[in-house]
Amino acid sequence: MPRAARRPSVRSRLGDAAREVFGWEELRPPQLAAMEAVMAGEDTIVVMPTGAGKSAVYQVPGVLLDGPVLVVSPLIALQRDQVSALGRSAGARASAVNSSQRARENAQTWERVREGALDFLFVSPGQLAKPDVLAMVGGAGPALMVVDEAHCVSSWGHDFRPDYLALGRVRDRIGHPPLLALTASAAPPVRADILRHLRMPGAREIVSGFDRPEIHLEVVRHQDEETKSRWVVERAAGEAKPGIVYAGTRKETERYAAELSSLGFSGAAYHAGMTGAARSAVHDAFHAGELDVVVATSAFGMGIDKTDVRFVLHASVPGSLDAYYQELGRAGRDGRPARAILGYRSEDLGVQRYRASGHPDEAALAALMDRVRAHPGPVPPTVLREETGLTHSALTSLVHLLSEAGGLLLEEAGIRAVPGARRDTCAREAVRLAEARTRLERSRVEMMRGYAESEGCRRRALLGYFGEDLPAGECAGCDNCEASEHADGARGPAVLAGTGGSTAPSAAIPTAPEFPPGTRVSHRAWGEGEVMSGEADRLTVLFTEAGYRTLSLDAVREQSLLTPLVGA
Repeated sequence: MPRAARRPSVRSRLGDAAREVFGWEELRPPQLAAMEAVMAGEDTIVVMPTGAGKSAVYQVPGVLLDGPVLVVSPLIALQRDQVSALGRSAGARASAVNSSQRARENAQTWERVREGALDFLFVSPGQLAKPDVLAMVGGAGPALMVVDEAHCVSSWGHDFRPDYLALGRVRDRIGHPPLLALTASAAPPVRADILRHLRMPGAREIVSGFDRPEIHLEVVRHQDEETKSRWVVERAAGEAKPGIVYAGTRKETERYAAELSSLGFSGAAYHAGMTGAARSAVHDAFHAGELDVVVATSAFGMGIDKTDVRFVLHASVPGSLDAYYQELGRAGRDGRPARAILGYRSEDLGVQRYRASGHPDEAALAALMDRVRAHPGPVPPTVLREETGLTHSALTSLVHLLSEAGGLLLEEAGIRAVPGARRDTCAREAVRLAEARTRLERSRVEMMRGYAESEGCRRRALLGYFGEDLPAGECAGCDNCEASEHADGARGPAVLAGTGGSTAPSAAIPTAPEFPPGTRVSHRAWGEGEVMSGEADRLTVLFTEAGYRTLSLDAVREQSLLTPLVGA
């Protein structure tokens, strides 16, 4: 009797699909490990730097799974790019449902969903808040749910989006498919928050590292705004193209774009004050290679999927290293050398400190609880918005705080008060949580300042922020390490525009062995936290209540400032 043919292994099937469908000859080990977890039906969180191929983790299994893949993506531009790329490279049946499309286009997509004629469906978190959308998605029996930019679910994250908080419940409504969470920037506490909010206990964690060795890091310090403004245009003009300039205001994007255009470069501004059609036109022109430079606010972010960006220049300092890493990661996605350049004035941090200073009023929180209690059952958010006059984002933020404080429950039918919850107690706790978040945001600003003013290895500082070590001497390229090599160890600040340059030392040696990154510790005043990084003379710890703090290692030892938490 002839022996039955052996079924190809999952790994070989993935390799065949990558090669035959997408034209990828080889998969990176972290990609393959994540794909195998997906094929095994495991919940999985994947942290890979921008350009490392996160999308492939669901795309390749998606052509092998029995059922459509639901991809939750926050930006319409990103959805459009992914749908186009899937159709172009794989001939996959992919479509999106979003507010920018005509009703007829969305209706046609839903018809394809009902007919089982889609392999990939892209939606926003807001779309999944609609009962009819949930019903149609659930009826399709998705084989996999993907949450892209998953750091948006974490209030610890730099780009928290309250709409993401409902995604754990959404998953239950659509048949509880395996869940894949993807992000390029998530420190350990953010990853833990993602797993908690998305209800993924025991998920596989695949972290491939944050280093982007192809991107050279540089900070150029300026004494005044006028000098910096001239430098932005001159530096952008002199860099290899194409590139992105991030500016702090809409007005600055338009001014810099106009000045670059006057020098003969094809430049365009991009900001949230433009119409959707105008933003799409700039986005598409940049992707098509028709623009040398886009000058943008942070609105030009997650939707960028262009591989040959040669430089990212920040004309204004971002509010955190999380945001900076996310934005500089647009450069060098083809693996070729690229540059990340930060123009820095310490005065610019005042704006970021101001943005990190607000928190809700206790009376407003108490009034919202009263409003919810006035309803006999769950109240839909749309009704609450009408009754309170709050915007969608403001209401969602307050509801989230009161939910964390134990005052409100977020249910499928709406929002209701927790029986027996004391209004004033919950409002005070919500304010305490908001104040802790404010301290975290302020500490992020200070970590950004530390990076910009550092005399040590910038790559070590950046990776250390995310809890990743860089062995001494392994910097792939930053201004400080290069200055150290060329100046025989002479110390000095980052390059000061107009002074002819300066010098700076290389990375310090790793910290003491008793506090390696990842160690859970307790501080008498700041409570519990986690060691993120260390150098020869200092430790950086992220505390739950106090945010990021940098401590002298000598003081830690001499005064016993930190107590390791055994078994944490």
